[in-house]
Amino acid sequence: MTGPTLLYLIKQLELAVRSRLDEVLRPEAITPLQYTALTVLERRSDLSTAALARNAFVTDQSAADMIAVLEERGLIERRPDPADRRRRVLRLTGPGEALLDRLRGDVAAVEQRMLASLSGEQAEQLRRYVIACRGALSERPPH
Repeated sequence: MTGPTLLYLIKQLELAVRSRLDEVLRPEAITPLQYTALTVLERRSDLSTAALARNAFVTDQSAADMIAVLEERGLIERRPDPADRRRRVLRLTGPGEALLDRLRGDVAAVEQRMLASLSGEQAEQLRRYVIACRGALSERPPH
């Protein structure tokens, strides 16, 4: 008898991670997708809404709604693009950085809990395998 497919198991892992992140982020009234968007802007400032949507794994419309909430809370701001003043880009604000700093340890604890039964080498192998799988699906499929 075969067990569940790997795709099913990965989806179950994603749901479990999201559930734990919900618990950790709820006191700050932020969702896992909003948290992801803030971390994307922390790593790469001055992104367009479309670029943030791609990097945060949401549709353009979802990103627009999410950005409006984050901007209203003062966690991000829109600024003129230094390279093209007609365009506006997104940037993390001081309060956004402070929020990420407050959450960093709790979010890291979720990851540590997820990896607790693995050795350091196994966790690193898992990281490499996940990156390889994501890369394989990011490539154009052969015709």
